[in-house]
Amino acid sequence: MTVTSFNPPLRTLMGPGPSDVHPRVLSALARPTIGHLDPQFVAMMDEMKGLLHHAFQTENPLTIPLSGPGSVGMETCFVNLIEPGDRVIVCQNGVFGGRMKENVERCGATAIMVEDDWGLPVDPGKVEDALKANPGVKAVAFVHAETSTGVQSDAALLCRLAQEHGALSIVDAVTSLGGTPVLTDEWGADAIYSGSQKCLSCVPGLSPVTLSRRAEDVIRGRNHKVQSWFMDLNLIMGYWGDSGASRSYHHTAPINALYALHESLIMLREEGVENAWKRHARMSKALVAGLSAIGLEMLVDETARLPQLNSVKIPEGVNEAEVRRRLLVDYDLEIGAGLGALAGKVWRIGLMGAGATPKNVTLCLGALQAVLTDMKADIGHGDAVQAAQKVLMA
Repeated sequence: MTVTSFNPPLRTLMGPGPSDVHPRVLSALARPTIGHLDPQFVAMMDEMKGLLHHAFQTENPLTIPLSGPGSVGMETCFVNLIEPGDRVIVCQNGVFGGRMKENVERCGATAIMVEDDWGLPVDPGKVEDALKANPGVKAVAFVHAETSTGVQSDAALLCRLAQEHGALSIVDAVTSLGGTPVLTDEWGADAIYSGSQKCLSCVPGLSPVTLSRRAEDVIRGRNHKVQSWFMDLNLIMGYWGDSGASRSYHHTAPINALYALHESLIMLREEGVENAWKRHARMSKALVAGLSAIGLEMLVDETARLPQLNSVKIPEGVNEAEVRRRLLVDYDLEIGAGLGALAGKVWRIGLMGAGATPKNVTLCLGALQAVLTDMKADIGHGDAVQAAQKVLMA
């Protein structure tokens, strides 16, 4: 077998992630690699923390990118804040709440589950009842933007409830950061983790996190060593420490990937994070208008719908996998399948970061309508692209 250099096809990525990576970010990856303790690299690290403050809307000193995907951010928050014997209220309304439960249990703690139907936001009333019934719980953990369903929960209220009952809040913002408001300080959130490959439009493999001073105090006051050496924030902060301080070796950072994240965060600051939120909302409104024009329905009610992750109900009798295959083969367009309880029931269409554009909205709608029409699907006879353009031109 002859093995040659890998040259991937040029796709338009409109699934649940990764998202399209902007050429500026791809270009940053190709810059010369320098040492992870090089003074110039250390200076870039300090800039990175400031840029993440803008993205997270926080002044938390402990705001850094971790070396690993969003799952590393999730696990880092849990292993540093949760100890054996703790009790944690875990909200589950999709796949990723279930992963939080796994993390709690692997820390030797007890997960007290608050469950809601997939496609619905976390019910704050249920959370408040659980807090009252379980005084002294260590934390409340929930997914702000549930990628498996496209639903957004009320993070401000859930964080406030946790704080009122003396509990920490641990928030999954993997899909929300950069796409919808993540207001760390305003919410009083204690730990938020995200990922580089969604609305930040960076390559996968980095997890921005921010932790409050209260969370820092909890980490310093632990009774047991953090169970993961690699994810021990006491050690990681020796490398990502205060501006101007000497840095201690912890691990070899993914240098070029950090160049890329730095560039994507500069682009977010140039646009303004508030403007990015508005752009994602506008693109989703146009997409939904186009889908509605051909009779396709959304899974999530408009009041709780994520603009950057749109779950679309599959018309009856349609081979959903064949539709996705046709889109990929004929249009180089990727959309996502349903997960877990929603497998075979929805498509997940992402409008994230650099991919949240009028061009992508109209490409997706035109291709989807063409494929469904060719497959003789029972859809409406409206013009999806025209309906979206009315919104885009308003």
